[in-house]
Amino acid sequence: MIQLMRKRLDPDALEVLYDRPFSKESFEEDFELKGGKWYVDDEGWLVGENRENCAAMVMSKDEFFGDVLVEFDAATILPATRDINVTWHGSWNEEINKRDIAYVFGIEGWWEGLIGFERSPEYEFKVGTKLFPFEAGRVYHVAVGNIGNELFIAIDGVLALEVHDPNPIDINKYGRVGFEAYCTKVKYKNYKVKRITYTDTAKPYDPEF
Repeated sequence: MIQLMRKRLDPDALEVLYDRPFSKESFEEDFELKGGKWYVDDEGWLVGENRENCAAMVMSKDEFFGDVLVEFDAATILPATRDINVTWHGSWNEEINKRDIAYVFGIEGWWEGLIGFERSPEYEFKVGTKLFPFEAGRVYHVAVGNIGNELFIAIDGVLALEVHDPNPIDINKYGRVGFEAYCTKVKYKNYKVKRITYTDTAKPYDPEF
């Protein structure tokens, strides 16, 4: 279960929109290479390597609109210690060959070891915190998603950050998912996309005194 401010959702009970293990075939058929070195290793991890200060990406060919949850396992590959970054409700600008409209979330990112969100390409919407106790090389189960303009990250089933975007992306127009390697070496596995449904848990406080 993931408990948000006034909602609760069960990732295991959600409608699955995409669930295909990473392999050479699925990578070639379902994703587009947008930069960096990417490959699927013998254990089924999608590995991204990039030494440049840019968002070297692979992006899904399919688009997933509306309220969606993106789930996966991820870790940095030592000696890399930073930047597990993924986009959703995304797009790509072919003219300048860069990420365009998208929500970006990151763990141990933004040069200061933050966990948070930003909205590409203007980056006027950003939020981050250093409160997440990140360990380089550790595998985390990540669930990132949106309910309308409400964005959230849960790590290993626990809510790490929830925010509301006052100027949200049109989630019915942009829907690509992208995995990133930003001057790091990272790996991703068990990628799934699900349609979000939830239980309303809003309630009044009971007096405690």
